Amino acid sequence: MKQKSSLNQAETGSRREFLKLGLGGLSLPALYQLQAAQAASAAAPAGNKERTAIILVWCRGGVSHLDTFDPKPEAPSDYRGPYSPIATKTEGLYLSELLPRCAQISDKFTVLRSITHTGGGHPAGSLQVLGGDPDRVDKRKPKLPDWMSVANFLRRDPNKVLPNYVGVNAITNYDSFQIAGPTYLGPGAGPFQIQGDPSKPEFKVPNIGLSDAQQSERLAKRISLRQQFDQLRRDLDLEGAMQAMDQFEAQATNLLTSKQAAQAFDLTQEPQHIRDRYGMHQWGQQCLMARRLVEAGVEIITTELSGPLCGRVSNWDDHAVNHHVFDAIKYRAPFFDQAVTALIEDIYARGLDKRVLVIVGGEFGRTPRISYSKSTGGGIGSGSAGTTQPGRDHWPNANSMLFAGGNIQTGQIIGATDAKGEGPIARAVGPHDFLATIYSHLGIDYANTFLPDFSGRPTPIVMHGQAIPELAGRA
Repeated sequence: MKQKSSLNQAETGSRREFLKLGLGGLSLPALYQLQAAQAASAAAPAGNKERTAIILVWCRGGVSHLDTFDPKPEAPSDYRGPYSPIATKTEGLYLSELLPRCAQISDKFTVLRSITHTGGGHPAGSLQVLGGDPDRVDKRKPKLPDWMSVANFLRRDPNKVLPNYVGVNAITNYDSFQIAGPTYLGPGAGPFQIQGDPSKPEFKVPNIGLSDAQQSERLAKRISLRQQFDQLRRDLDLEGAMQAMDQFEAQATNLLTSKQAAQAFDLTQEPQHIRDRYGMHQWGQQCLMARRLVEAGVEIITTELSGPLCGRVSNWDDHAVNHHVFDAIKYRAPFFDQAVTALIEDIYARGLDKRVLVIVGGEFGRTPRISYSKSTGGGIGSGSAGTTQPGRDHWPNANSMLFAGGNIQTGQIIGATDAKGEGPIARAVGPHDFLATIYSHLGIDYANTFLPDFSGRPTPIVMHGQAIPELAGRA
């Protein structure tokens, strides 16, 4: 009779599945190995007493600035939309009536109203904003790494149990186009991805923290036994490869067995009133997980607000063929308003606002002039097929973003667009200014940091542009 394995079949499968976590089947030990192999210049930024972090809340498809953060009540009727502006706590700042919670906490954020670029398609717009690619043309995959991967590459810490870059409903693709990725930095710079709806009772992040102490003990024994067999190869290993691989697998195993990791990803650890404040829906619980992760030490977190809460086509792409733009925005606004304001308030309430910068936005705005077309299908936020309805199309000329925390001066308005919202008339900000601002918050010397591309050529992480002074942390 064959001797039974020290791990039962379920446990063996669990560990096998865990060790294959990552991007495209890349094992987690191999991912850690890639991270360590790619330029050892990734230390904590010099002079920083406390490591800073960023949470990016990404609205895939592009938010209508006129119907959210930059209303134009005096514009002609074929521009302004049906919703009235409301006053906020910030002098001179008016928001759409669809965002009453944001209006109530405007003293805790700053609105940038003058972002502009030339990427008119979703892929090109995303690649410009997230990675600084100046190309106007849509690409199937990025040429330059996104800022999240760059920051992860430069700031990784092999001693940490938790990954340093986590995507909670990660920014990855727009249809068949890849809109973010590490490119020449290699997959080791990419995110640890969490998929699914965290508001569902059955939601669980797989392979994070074994709940059974006996499982953890048996796993440790199994690894110890493998290491004894590896000793034969280790004796012949003149360059230390086996020792290095031990370190990488130890990191992966620590994540599997770590109580810290298990607790960071476990939303049931939160009091129910906190979960309710964020909203017991997908966007609310994604934002809550982002806060838990940043509090646990994760430094780069993205969470994409997409899926069913957006309406019929599951994103913010409010062409008339997709959505009745005003019905769609009205449907999704309460979920957005609740989740975003809870995240911002929580960052301040927990004393994280000095080091954690929260950014909310998408790849571009929407056309100020309202268009009309026939719906291609009925559903939430859209009339039945053939119904003529209003929409707004892509508009890279003007976009608004929200910034909170980060030790910045809040309660500000940066930049302005014209009376119709068609383009900046003050303080135009390009993608590289946006990227420089992010890197500055993270303590990365964006003006003097170059990374080798696929050909080995040093490539600047910011080609041109300066950090936005009003978004610099206060001394």
